[in-house]
Amino acid sequence: MYTTVRIEDAVGLVLGHDVTEIRPGEFKGPAFRKGHRIRPDDICHFQRLGKSHIYVLAIDDDHLHEDDAALALARALCGPGVGFQGEPREGKLLLKARIPGLLTVAVEALERINRLGEIMCASRHTHTRVAAGDVVAGTRAIPLVIGKTVVQEAVAIAAAQNGVFAVNPLRRAKAGVVITGSEVFHRLIEDRFEAILRTKVAELGSAVLRVAMAPDDPDVIAAEIRRLIGAGADLILTTGGMSVDPDDVTREGIRRAGGRADHYGAPVLPGAMLMVAEIDGVPVVGIPACAVHHRITILDLVLPRVLAGERLGRDEIARLGHGGLCLDCPECRFPLCPFGKGA
Repeated sequence: MYTTVRIEDAVGLVLGHDVTEIRPGEFKGPAFRKGHRIRPDDICHFQRLGKSHIYVLAIDDDHLHEDDAALALARALCGPGVGFQGEPREGKLLLKARIPGLLTVAVEALERINRLGEIMCASRHTHTRVAAGDVVAGTRAIPLVIGKTVVQEAVAIAAAQNGVFAVNPLRRAKAGVVITGSEVFHRLIEDRFEAILRTKVAELGSAVLRVAMAPDDPDVIAAEIRRLIGAGADLILTTGGMSVDPDDVTREGIRRAGGRADHYGAPVLPGAMLMVAEIDGVPVVGIPACAVHHRITILDLVLPRVLAGERLGRDEIARLGHGGLCLDCPECRFPLCPFGKGA
């Protein structure tokens, strides 16, 4: 695959690989890059790096140089909203978000690629919010020369997914909020949900169009939901009334408004009583009362995905169980924590 040449005899030859230099605390990187034609005054530098020989590659048609393999793989891995800049270095490339939004990873395809051997790809967790320019993944060819069939198989796996990585923009929704509960409707207690939801919705780039109050009456709840949709709301958030007590009737109100429930209940704490539904194409999220008492809940996992255009059915909700336990830390660091990372 390559021939070994004494460094003293290498003047005029072209390097087939990068040569790394490490100066502790000062520098780590390529002292000489692939394609460099060796000059007489380079010899001492090579010797200081401990290099007494260089390798001149002779790559046949069945193999690829590490940089060429990394480039082919990176192109295939990038789906909508993901790209890379520059040329590979030492067989490595970083993939970056082209736009702000929600990163999605075809996890099974990524695992299949990493099982092939000789190549690798490491990424951030799927369903992570990213800004434009954020690094989302890195890929590398492990040996200097890699079999072409391995690269072709990896490219085929990625191509079948239209790219393993994508960043989906969050739409700017006009949210209608229905706050349920007779005790709030009759002003026996002060509502705390509105301020919380306005903040969370705004942080995701959307806005609250209108807020309605409703007692524990499913017909009134249904009427308020329909009224908000008629006013132009393209996202409905309902609060409270999601448990199993007799006066928890918000789910029935959603049903009477025409809601088709995709799922009720979720393997997440806090947030087990979540409901996800749809009315005439408008997503409806039934938020359990825990969202008042906990800073971070299932709402923070689900709402970005809804705004990214995902439909969350039984399978998607079930996957939230892996990583779905919030530890309720005294100092919350979400999203820099395990909560929601398994899904």
